[in-house]
Amino acid sequence: MLKIRLQGTTNDLKWFRKLLERDRRIQVLSISDAYTNKGTNKYYRVYAEVRKNKK
Repeated sequence: MLKIRLQGTTNDLKWFRKLLERDRRIQVLSISDAYTNKGTNKYYRVYAEVRKNKK
């Protein structure tokens, strides 16, 4: 299992979340809500847990 921290604009995070969920090679276990980064209103962070899909 991998724990991943993603940072970007809300649009970038939504775009990448869709990519993760569509990829059949991995299973998305969880994705957190977006948290604001200190010192900026533009960038947010999201935490994701993924693992290799068993075939």
